[in-house]
Amino acid sequence: MEFLRWCSALGLVALAQATVLAQAETAPSLATLLAEQRLIDLTHPFDQKTVYWPTEDGFQLIRGPAGFTEKGYYYAANRFCAAEHGGTHVDAPIHFFQGRQTVDQIPLERLVGEAVLIDVTEACNANRDYQIGVQDLRRWEERHGRQLVDVIVLLRTGHGRHWNDRARYLGTNKTGPEAVADLHFPGLAPEAARWLVEHRAIKSIGIDTPSIDYGQSRDFQTHVTLFEHNVPAFENVANLDRLPEVGFTVVALPMKIGGGSGGPLRIIALQPK
Repeated sequence: MEFLRWCSALGLVALAQATVLAQAETAPSLATLLAEQRLIDLTHPFDQKTVYWPTEDGFQLIRGPAGFTEKGYYYAANRFCAAEHGGTHVDAPIHFFQGRQTVDQIPLERLVGEAVLIDVTEACNANRDYQIGVQDLRRWEERHGRQLVDVIVLLRTGHGRHWNDRARYLGTNKTGPEAVADLHFPGLAPEAARWLVEHRAIKSIGIDTPSIDYGQSRDFQTHVTLFEHNVPAFENVANLDRLPEVGFTVVALPMKIGGGSGGPLRIIALQPK
C-alpha cells in the first residue's frame, strides 16, 4: 500500500496498477494451493448409528418427499432432529462455564489453523480409563522441539476404532441417566487442561472419544478448566490414525447455532502431498 501511495503521488498510477496486477498474476490461486493438499475428513457421518451421550436421543432423519414432480424435475427434502452434543461435534465454552462463548461466538481463528497430533494410543490400549497427563504433552514437546502454542491440538487415543460398536466405544450399551456411571473411555486429565491454559496457548483441542473428560469423570473439571479460558473442544473426531504428528492444517466449522452450547461439526485436515 505504501508503494501505491508513493506512485500515485508521483503521478505514476499506471505503473502502480501494473505492478499490483503482476503480483496478483504470480500469486498461486486458492485452487492451486488446494490441489497441492491431501484433504482428510475427520468427521463421522450423522445417521441412525451415530453415538450420542446415553441421556440423549440419537440422530433422527425424517424423510420427506422424494421423487419426480409434475414439472418433470426430481426433488428431495428431509428434516433432522438431533441434540447439540453427539457425533462429531464442538463443545462451546458456555457448555460448562457461565458467560463464556456460545458456538456462534467462537472466533474463526480458534477453528482454523496449524494443528498437531499427540498420540497416546499405547497408554490407552493398556488402560481404557487413561487420562492424558502433562507428561504426555511434555513428551511431545521434547520430541518435536517446540511448545504447544498457537496450534489446534488433536489427541489420538486409538479409541475411535470402536466407533461402530457403541458398547465398546462408550463402555456400556445402556441408555438413560443410570448409564453414565458405566462409561469407560480415555480423556484429558484436569491438571493437563490446567497446564495448557496456564502455561501454553492453544487455539482449541479435539479427541477421538465421546468427551474431553474421561468416561468416569463426575465433575468434568477438564471441560470447566478449558472453557473458563474460552478454549473449545471437538469430540468424537474421526480418522486421527490418518494424520502425522505435525505438518497439517485443520479446518473445524460447526453449525452456527445462535446461542448454542455446541453443535455438529465438519472438521477436515489439509496435509501437503
